[in-house]
Amino acid sequence: MINKTVKKIAFCLTLLLSPVLVNAAADVDKKDPYQMIKTVADITFKRFANEQKAIRAEPNLLKVIVREELMPYVNYQYAAYKVIGSNFKKTNKADRAEFVPAFREYLITSYAQVFTLYNNQKVEFAPAQDFSKDRVVSVDTSVMEPGREPINISFRVRKHKKTGDWKAYDMVAEGISLLDSKQAELSSLIRQKGLAHVTEMLKEKSKRNIVFK
Repeated sequence: MINKTVKKIAFCLTLLLSPVLVNAAADVDKKDPYQMIKTVADITFKRFANEQKAIRAEPNLLKVIVREELMPYVNYQYAAYKVIGSNFKKTNKADRAEFVPAFREYLITSYAQVFTLYNNQKVEFAPAQDFSKDRVVSVDTSVMEPGREPINISFRVRKHKKTGDWKAYDMVAEGISLLDSKQAELSSLIRQKGLAHVTEMLKEKSKRNIVFK
């Protein structure tokens, strides 16, 4: 059940990152969470479209696109620590240092696989709000597809205390948090078998080839 929920939310991520009307050559403004999401979306999917032939020949190129275009704007360390959650004090620094990059690669593979399902759905972004006094904001969107009810998606982004840069750390689709789902999936395993065991498990999952089904 959890895996199906995670897959649904991850699919919504690819819908969220649909092409939008911004200049793909523009620098990503990490000081503005709303503009950052839109710009990264445009750059990511323009590359996806331009390399479609190569991707069909070698689907693992999707991992490269996710790694290079999307992950620089994801606070995967913060997300990884949130997944560890209440188990944090039972882990040590060395194990956490191994877990964070393994979790990052796991996310890359998960998102790359879901990118194979993308089919040019239309995404409408809610108007940007004043974020000058906020440290966490939600970029709200609606995924529009003919014959279906809109899917409401919120992309949570967090401001770094020192640099002032914003990075995404979670997505909520129809009220379901991707981060909460990952935590529910992995937390009991961390508690029962330890963080090092889960790290090795994620490393193996990350090696999976991307396939078009």
